[in-house]
Amino acid sequence: MSAPDSIFVKACKKQPVPFTPIWLMRQAGRYMPEYRAVRKHYSLVEICKNSDVAADVTITAAEKLNVDAAIIFADLLLPLEVMGAPFHFEAGEGPVVEKPIREAADVSALRIDRAADLGYVAESVRKVAKHFGPRLPVIGFCGAPFTLASYMIEGGSSRNYVNAKKMMYNQPQLWDELLSKLVSVLAEYAIEQIHAGADALQVFDSWVGCLSVEDYRQYVLPQTAKLIELLRRTGVPVIYFGTDTATLLPHMQQTGADVIGLDWRIPLEEGWQLLQHRCAVQGNLDPVLLFANQKELRFRAEEILRQAAGRPGHIFNLGHGILPETPVENVQALVEYVHEISANLLTTPGASKSAKQK
Repeated sequence: MSAPDSIFVKACKKQPVPFTPIWLMRQAGRYMPEYRAVRKHYSLVEICKNSDVAADVTITAAEKLNVDAAIIFADLLLPLEVMGAPFHFEAGEGPVVEKPIREAADVSALRIDRAADLGYVAESVRKVAKHFGPRLPVIGFCGAPFTLASYMIEGGSSRNYVNAKKMMYNQPQLWDELLSKLVSVLAEYAIEQIHAGADALQVFDSWVGCLSVEDYRQYVLPQTAKLIELLRRTGVPVIYFGTDTATLLPHMQQTGADVIGLDWRIPLEEGWQLLQHRCAVQGNLDPVLLFANQKELRFRAEEILRQAAGRPGHIFNLGHGILPETPVENVQALVEYVHEISANLLTTPGASKSAKQK
């Protein structure tokens, strides 16, 4: 770990902090002119595979925004390539898996012995950690088994996840074999990021909100819990994030994650209550609020901070990633607001009342 005593890491561990730490999903992205300039010369995957460029993109965004953690620049789907499920990006379509995994033979052919080929991501982490040292923590990440399995089976984005759910329901042993292979690769991949200097890990389960509680508990929770247990053995905090997951929150907590990410569809205080305040939480501003005027943006940020009520264990973030057309100055303003407002709330007695009651 490069910054084990940072405010961000302390918040992940539910320790008291002088202000609420903030970082943002997709904080290095197309909304930022510096990133767009890099993309004129490199594709997204080329950036990921060039550790110098990936590190520079990561560092530039974190320093420009003055956030409390830098998340390494990488792509969720990178592990698919080393498993034998290559993908590419199509304009307007997003990622496309070239040969979807649908049959038993497809799953059997997937490799689990090439995770070391993803070492370029760990090298990016190493360079960012060296740059920041103890000044700023670095977050590593990986996809969750369900989300990556769904990409593999669907072949890309999906509305109803019909093919993935068909395998779940009709071939549960095959489904479990696929998830087990993913856990093996993802654990090795993510743990290498920790060895390179990551101070925390985020596990992205972007698509898990499509599941019923019953399906999540039966088909997803056991393997996800296994992955998170393997990651937590390293001693770094693990954040588990999904979208549209209000109904799943109590069950997501059973993975053992230190922090559960909340999206904007549930009030922060309500989400934390569903988790019985047993873990830290991260979130949960609607990314589209970054298009609002700054008065409204400040008010909404303050509402979330007041709902957190000064309780140790809140990391401010969006409910999902920064959108491409977002005004950079609004992102910078949000970071300032969170630092200023939370520092005041955490030192002012009785300041946890709703802003609407002021």
